[in-house]
Amino acid sequence: MPVDPELLEILACPACKTPVTLVKDGTALKCAQCHRVYPIKDDIPVMLIDEATVEP
Repeated sequence: MPVDPELLEILACPACKTPVTLVKDGTALKCAQCHRVYPIKDDIPVMLIDEATVEP
């Protein structure tokens, strides 16, 4: 089940407060500002800075 579009509208990167977008076929959320990628586990976005990876 994909992330609810209404939820995507309000989600923001906890590090820099920039909106995030779906990446990796809907399995992660990426911040365009700081390039952190937050995983989605069991259809739940894990918006913890410690769980994020930084990708270019």
